[in-house]
Amino acid sequence: MNEKSCSFHSKEELRDGQGERVSAGYSSSYDKDKSVLAFRGIPISELKNHGILQALTTEANEWEPRVVSTEVVRAQEAWEAVDTIQPETGSQASSEQPGQLISFSEALQHFQTVDLSSFKKRIQPTIRRTGLAALRHYLFGPPKLHQRLREERDLVLTIAQCGLDSQDPVHGRVLQTIYKKLTGSKFDCALHGDHWEDLGFQGANPATDLRGAGFLALLHLLYLVMDSKTLLMAQEIFRLSRHHIQQFPFCLMSVNITHIAIQALREECLSRECNRQQKVIPVVNSFYAATFLHLAHVWRTQQKTISDSGFVLKELEVLAKKSPRRLLKTLELYLARVSKGQASLLGAQKCYGPEAPPFKDLTFTGESDLQSHSSEGIWLI
Repeated sequence: MNEKSCSFHSKEELRDGQGERVSAGYSSSYDKDKSVLAFRGIPISELKNHGILQALTTEANEWEPRVVSTEVVRAQEAWEAVDTIQPETGSQASSEQPGQLISFSEALQHFQTVDLSSFKKRIQPTIRRTGLAALRHYLFGPPKLHQRLREERDLVLTIAQCGLDSQDPVHGRVLQTIYKKLTGSKFDCALHGDHWEDLGFQGANPATDLRGAGFLALLHLLYLVMDSKTLLMAQEIFRLSRHHIQQFPFCLMSVNITHIAIQALREECLSRECNRQQKVIPVVNSFYAATFLHLAHVWRTQQKTISDSGFVLKELEVLAKKSPRRLLKTLELYLARVSKGQASLLGAQKCYGPEAPPFKDLTFTGESDLQSHSSEGIWLI
């Protein structure tokens, strides 16, 4: 399949006088025949010039296709029919097939098999402490990570040193999968282009936004959208990021949360949980998702906007490192209720019977529970 830009442009101006044109805000186009919702967002680069993004309406406009010949229509219908065919159980589809989604496990296996020795040399598995800090950590800090888990930890940190290689087919498939799962598009799109700003990257090239988290940031996004338990959560957070007032760059925020996960792993904040589960990668993935969930909850319930992002992220890091188990438990309860239709991050509370407790009863630590701490993290927003 040829690469194509996945951006759509609306022809009408936004209404109610709250915005000027699509290029200055959010709009959406809806193709009734294909049931594909395509987004067009404000360029993230505009954040450099505005303290708070303008509040814009998101009223959908009809997309009017040009008049095409009967032959073109038939060819398009034939192509769509091919695109929706699913391989039968047991069939072996080529891993290089254009448009094929990639799972988290397949992407991880790629990094487990390629030579990463040059990247592994750069990692610092744990934080070096000296003096009283070292003594205090020894006496009161978390336990050391079990020896047999350290290779898995090092792999996570090594992937975080890897950049995005647009020439690597696996890297490209990861990007394409993230785009398709978030937008609902069935078609491949260009690896460079303005459509990546619609997902919350700062520019046309996602590779420039991965500093501090490397390819691990993309693996975390892939995990979020490809795991059936977290996909709905990912889509709801993405919707929140496009709110006409509380909008924020979704992917850029995700990169920051991956960076928090990296720091928590290096500072041994996750060692107790890793030792308990005898795993590292699943714990780091869940910690990332739990931290993102908490950020979304705080963002929505406390009416945060992009101007609050730095403060929110700093406090989020303090909480995540201090109480990782608490965040993980909240994620577990939230996902269990979502699977039963009993909770929604954005929508109204759904309760089916007296045994369904309200979503507000989930334990979320608010900002008032946190103390002021300086952060060594690099905040990209």
